[in-house]
Amino acid sequence: MDWDHFRYFLELARAERLVTAARRLGVDHTTVARRVSALEKQVGQPLFLRTTQGYLLTEAGRHLLPAAEAMENAYASVHQLRPEAAEQLSGQVRVGATEAYGVLMLSKQLTQLSKRYPHLQIDLLALPRALQLSRNEADIVITLERPEKGPFIITRLTDYELRLYAAPSYLAQHKAIRSKEDLKHHRFVTYVDDLLFTKELNFLAELVPASHGHWRSTSVLAQQEAVAHGAGIAILPAFAAEHDKRLAPVLQPDIAFTRTFWMLMPTELKGLSRMRATWDFLRNSNLGDGS
Repeated sequence: MDWDHFRYFLELARAERLVTAARRLGVDHTTVARRVSALEKQVGQPLFLRTTQGYLLTEAGRHLLPAAEAMENAYASVHQLRPEAAEQLSGQVRVGATEAYGVLMLSKQLTQLSKRYPHLQIDLLALPRALQLSRNEADIVITLERPEKGPFIITRLTDYELRLYAAPSYLAQHKAIRSKEDLKHHRFVTYVDDLLFTKELNFLAELVPASHGHWRSTSVLAQQEAVAHGAGIAILPAFAAEHDKRLAPVLQPDIAFTRTFWMLMPTELKGLSRMRATWDFLRNSNLGDGS
């Protein structure tokens, strides 16, 4: 039997969607369907049930799955011994992350990864919302909330600090800020309350409970731009704001918030060479990073 048929079988079994399996393999969805059909002909019976919810394994498919996974692991072990393995690592990896971290940190790191593995197709989803591994929106997700349960492998990626910033022009035109108590007299730039995708970003309620923000956005990068143009004070990630010469620190180092980025990947993907290479690269790139 052709090993490639099993690769397509495994991806479809994991994704349960032709389009998702095709994306991960870097091929058209018709190729996945054709390969799986060819394997079904060789096996002599259907391996999937085609339903409105997706492609679900039949009893024959469930029976074949462990053998296919064993073949995959054996192939990966042999392949990694080859000197040219890094150059030949290919396929698609989709990484999801919060907007600022994705744009300002991961863009650089994933560019380095792309140079190391030139045949790897890397998708970066840097969005101001939570991405769902269970919906196959991404293969690896970097998030602020550690899931309490689920079929994931999880690692603590890095901690980072958020601090108060404002434009010098704003500070010059408003009441001086000498203590936390003075903040209640000021305008704040913050998130839109009912569109906040994680409680980990609800800083303003903790800092100035009576304030709901005067200028709001779902995008932290938009918030930073608004602050730079004098809209008010904001709690911004230090890795984004500390290098922005348009901003001035407020009440530092007295007021700061620490949050943690967690990296998640479905357990079923850990045996794929391209996923493991990406996972290890990102984890190693962030070791000791206090951004």
